[in-house]
Amino acid sequence: MKKNTFNRFTKSLILGVFAIMLTATFSSCSKNIAFQTSTIVPAARGEVKITKDNNKNYVINIKLENLAEVKRLESSKQAYVVWMETDDSMVKNIGQIKSDSKFLSSKLKANFETVTPMKPTKIFITAEKDPAVQYPDTEIIISTRNF
Repeated sequence: MKKNTFNRFTKSLILGVFAIMLTATFSSCSKNIAFQTSTIVPAARGEVKITKDNNKNYVINIKLENLAEVKRLESSKQAYVVWMETDDSMVKNIGQIKSDSKFLSSKLKANFETVTPMKPTKIFITAEKDPAVQYPDTEIIISTRNF
């Protein structure tokens, strides 16, 4: 009986160590980066989650709260545009944020997701008159630090 108990304990211990190693492996493949406080929209909060997919591309997932409607900004614009900076200091327009303002919602929320083969080192958002613009406006709404 004592031998069975020992074997069960050993199996449980091995499974536990394996589970911890597996969790550590998957969590090391993703980064969560918080946006810095915005001077233009101080209530805006959010984070960027970056993971690698099976094709070794980078999946960028952004969640934002309290992001004012873009048309309500002091200098009225048409769209929030997400920009990615890479290791070689290249800045690329990776898409447009669409906010979700539900009826009677107390928080303005926005989500954004894209995939890129380039490794991002910084993510920032600007307000633009044209969402297809190739260069960002000088006024950055919200940004991460370099990571």
